[in-house]
Amino acid sequence: MIEKHIVLEDVDPVLFYGVNNINLHLLKSLYPKLKIVARGNVLRFIGDESEIIRFEQAVLKMENYCSKFNTLEEEVVIDIVNGREPSTKQNSEVILFGVTGRPILPRSENQKKLVAEYALHDMLFAIGPAGSGKTYTAIALAVRALKSKEVKRIVLCRPAVEAGEKLGFLPGDMRDKIDPFLQPLYDALQDMIPNAKLKEYMDLNIIQIAPLAFMRGRTLNDAVVILDEAQNTTPQQIKMFLTRMGWNTKMIVTGDLTQIDLPPTKTSGLVEALKILDGVEGISVIKMTKKDIVRHKLVTRIVDAYDRYEQIHKPKRTDIKQDNYEQSIDKD
Repeated sequence: MIEKHIVLEDVDPVLFYGVNNINLHLLKSLYPKLKIVARGNVLRFIGDESEIIRFEQAVLKMENYCSKFNTLEEEVVIDIVNGREPSTKQNSEVILFGVTGRPILPRSENQKKLVAEYALHDMLFAIGPAGSGKTYTAIALAVRALKSKEVKRIVLCRPAVEAGEKLGFLPGDMRDKIDPFLQPLYDALQDMIPNAKLKEYMDLNIIQIAPLAFMRGRTLNDAVVILDEAQNTTPQQIKMFLTRMGWNTKMIVTGDLTQIDLPPTKTSGLVEALKILDGVEGISVIKMTKKDIVRHKLVTRIVDAYDRYEQIHKPKRTDIKQDNYEQSIDKD
């Protein structure tokens, strides 16, 4: 009789053990010769060496399955223990599986292009209207890279620019004032990583979410770094961000050139960067359109309505001619 233990490092124990520990009870019934005790993410077991080897191999396969698909059904446990390959509905376009086991995959041609270009380039710009999936797809690519151990961390940032409201009217300290600006990033991560695991990643700084200003002075290695809402950066800010790039790092910059919240007299750093970096080797620009909007169908209609209104009533910014931007998208 020997005693060993396994630490479940890559999964949320709640998912692994199942609702009301149903998977744990199933394992105990399938390995009656072993004494199995679970404490948090540690599984301890006592028994014969041959039975322990079988159990360890099964648990490792279960952990890999749970990490990949964010779910672990009873049928899967039984298949693995009996040496059968669990049945899965694989799709070559799936980026990863969400917290409910739902596949997250590109849902438009330009989202597919973003996924494809990510494999070929270290720096990408994803430009498009609200709801086109640019940020969500970028975060999915980052989470996949972290799970597959291609990188050691994810860094997500946004410029803290008000959209018609003032930070001073928000209650609380600086963290309380900043968090609302970063909430869309939290929302996407919560779709893809179980809450307990996400909290652990953030506590260990494996996933970092911060205002753009906090990037100054850093060199980011072994990471996927995403700058969201980049249209609200100044030229100095976006240059600072782009030069944070270190070894084994991918950078994705997302933004919507039709929703610049900077004062009219200020130049958008994203607009300037796209001009300066045009044609630079190793950089890819994906221009999304209204056809890529994957939210409620009303979102597309709302965007269309605002576009028509602004063409008639809204004065153009000095740093961007929207008509020229739309024409460049149509040509692409």
